[in-house]
Amino acid sequence: MNLYHSTAAMNSNRLASLDILRGFDLFMLLFFQPVLMAIGRAADSPVLDSIMYHFEHETWEGFRAWDLVMPLFLFMVGASMPFAFAKYRRHDSAGLKAAYRRIGRRVVLLFLFGMIVQGNLLALDPAGITIYTNTLQAIAAGYLIAAMCLLHLQLRGQIIATAALLIIYWLPMRFAGDYTLEGSFAYMVDALVIGDRRGDPTYTWVWSSLTFGVTVMLGVMAGHLMKNDRRLPRPRVALLLTAAGAGLVAAGLLWSLEEPIIKRIWTSSMTLYSGGICFLLMALAYWWVDCRGHSRGLGWLKIYGMNPITAYVIGEVISFRSVVASVSYGLQHHIGDAWYAAWLTFGNCLILYLILWLMYRSKLFLKL
Repeated sequence: MNLYHSTAAMNSNRLASLDILRGFDLFMLLFFQPVLMAIGRAADSPVLDSIMYHFEHETWEGFRAWDLVMPLFLFMVGASMPFAFAKYRRHDSAGLKAAYRRIGRRVVLLFLFGMIVQGNLLALDPAGITIYTNTLQAIAAGYLIAAMCLLHLQLRGQIIATAALLIIYWLPMRFAGDYTLEGSFAYMVDALVIGDRRGDPTYTWVWSSLTFGVTVMLGVMAGHLMKNDRRLPRPRVALLLTAAGAGLVAAGLLWSLEEPIIKRIWTSSMTLYSGGICFLLMALAYWWVDCRGHSRGLGWLKIYGMNPITAYVIGEVISFRSVVASVSYGLQHHIGDAWYAAWLTFGNCLILYLILWLMYRSKLFLKL
């Protein structure tokens, strides 16, 4: 891991839509949703309540807008991989060793960062460490699976491997359990492998790693399409992304007739359904930004999108609310407790944005 100064990262010929869509995902997670929820609680408005419903996770079966944030994060990791791994796809041993070093370092660091975000690693208490209970660790698992596919399989093999992962996940889920939480095969695997160190017991992780890998691989497929835009006209690439997205959404809905869409255990139907929506968002961003060249008013999203791990870790670990309270002492008396809490949330999110903005302006990016 290193913090590096790079003009090339900002001026590279990689697609702007990747950073903008990734930035949109992080903005929703680290600014829009917490501020919206804080304002909604302060306003106590039925209209805002109906909107806020879609910015909370579905309790079990079903899918809300907020359930897309994590799949989109994983999908965007995959979408960047064909570009990042192009130099490593060689048959010489030196190229493979360099790739393995990068993959191993990134997986380990993502797991460690995930433990820090969970708030347990820095306590230096082995009994309190939750091993695998975080989005960053899900990214690590999905990234590892996708990286092995990219390094060792051609495109056809990657597609077959992706389909195989879906089926392998589904078979024991269908025939060795049910789709309740405690009755699911994924829950049984978590209980067996990581026991009471599962963190939030309403999510599963170990067996769900297979479908985490599928979500990242769906991003890889989108990345392949966009990377080939020198051979295919960009409008046609956008059309193919749209068609793939529509097909995946339809496939996910059809599969949901047999296996319900449940994000908390990352079912195969949910993987296809959410992956299809990710494809559609990628198609829209790619068409608008890279085909039409309309990036005006969207460039600020790169502030999040080009430092995603930094944004996520700082946003989840560090609270700037005390700083906001210090510079707005006495305001609570005038606006009341509820609106003051909303102000603290807004100020906390704004300070994080300013830190990322300063890093972006200084061309400082965290590289794993």
